[in-house]
Amino acid sequence: MADIFADIDVHSFPDDVLPDHQKYEHPLVQRYATKEMSSIFSPAMKFTTWRKLWLALATSEQELGLDISNEQLQQMKDQLYNVDFTKAAEYESKFRHDVMGHVHAFGDVAPAAMPIIHLGATSCYVGDNTDIIQLKEALKLVQRKLVQTLSILKEFAERYADLPTLGFTHYQPAQLTTVGKRCTLWMQDLLLDYERVTYELENLPMRGVKGTTGTQATFLELFNGDHDKVKQLNEKVCAAMGFTKVIPVSGQTYTRKIDYHILSLLSGIAQSAYKMCGDIRLLANLKEVEEPFAKNQIGSSAMAYKRNPMRSERCCSLSRYIMSLPPSAANTHANQWFERTLDDSAIRRIILPEGFLAVDVVLNLLMNIADGMVVWPKVVEKHVREELPFMATEVILMECVKAGGDRQELHEAIRVHSMDAGKVVKGEGKSNDLLERIAKDPLFKAVHSKLDTLVDPKLFIGRAKEQTEEFLEEEINPVLKKEESLLGKEVVDGVNV
Repeated sequence: MADIFADIDVHSFPDDVLPDHQKYEHPLVQRYATKEMSSIFSPAMKFTTWRKLWLALATSEQELGLDISNEQLQQMKDQLYNVDFTKAAEYESKFRHDVMGHVHAFGDVAPAAMPIIHLGATSCYVGDNTDIIQLKEALKLVQRKLVQTLSILKEFAERYADLPTLGFTHYQPAQLTTVGKRCTLWMQDLLLDYERVTYELENLPMRGVKGTTGTQATFLELFNGDHDKVKQLNEKVCAAMGFTKVIPVSGQTYTRKIDYHILSLLSGIAQSAYKMCGDIRLLANLKEVEEPFAKNQIGSSAMAYKRNPMRSERCCSLSRYIMSLPPSAANTHANQWFERTLDDSAIRRIILPEGFLAVDVVLNLLMNIADGMVVWPKVVEKHVREELPFMATEVILMECVKAGGDRQELHEAIRVHSMDAGKVVKGEGKSNDLLERIAKDPLFKAVHSKLDTLVDPKLFIGRAKEQTEEFLEEEINPVLKKEESLLGKEVVDGVNV
């Protein structure tokens, strides 16, 4: 049987094998993306929004005096969701134009309206305005999940506001902080992200009714040179689609700088998530903190004992991808010639939806991790106790000086004891015995009876507990109160893998 593998073709497989699985599946969509965010960027959302925009345009044109009948408008309204994607694809193949393919597919089911569908508009009327609408809806979902994440983290920060833990600078032990205070650092980043999302939602402009090069020339022709009616048309359409702001001037497209701003915002969220999950991964190695671990979850196919922080790792992985997207948007904006070039189209179809799909997954992961995060206080305390003697030396020194000791003599004695204790820890792998050395040295007799109280970890956390409480009360609670309606909305998709 040694040659049983000899005739296996390792480079391909027969065409008739697994025919339903021979097409590439995007892992972001197939494995990770949520139903909520996928729906926003779905063909159903996109092309029914095109039809709503055509109806908003036709309705506004009728209101301003163009010869458009109620029957035409009614047919359009009745067929908003009756999209024959097969027929639209056939028309697109025939005309080599996606918008005209859908114009004709809409006209097939609303024949009375066919003559006035897309009247005066260019492709970017439906394309760009729909993009903006999708971005706005996606930002709403991101805002909601940011608020929900902050709410979950708030509970964690409150619970551990006064639990002393080692601070780290350069990933070396530093002055103590608390587990809750460290959590507020993650929350501060996410709060800044929330503020930016909120700003974009309040200020995101619709492209509106601009025409082929942004001059509204075709609409001016339709309204016989009446500038006021053209301006009203723009305002009416945008109001009908739920926008209070309209981009003042444009070429054929809205400025692609908006895309850059949006993707930069998403990159910011990814940065916050990466920072938080990076910290959790490091703390998991110290066995101080662990992310949720399911009963039947397997950490490693080889090492059965392992509890890998796989959700935090996935969060970092997806965040790294999101952070790579803004340069593509920057280059796309910079390379738009004059009023428009089409080299923006293909890349925008990819980076805008994928940026949001990935951020949505990241926020779901953050909520899941935060909601089930486990802290092991005894391990945290053990690590504090190992380093605290070194940190307490200045307090011990000052107490002895106040009792009449010689500061320079005491300082030198502590230095020597510290060096010797460090050698024991590093050279022999034993516990830190600095306090035992001080307890045996008569120079430090003034503090021998109160050494234990001088090294209470809570004496070394500064205002960490108060900072945590103040931050939650003054910064987080007002946001949670303002966005209370968002907290009650259920997260439809869980974390499955």
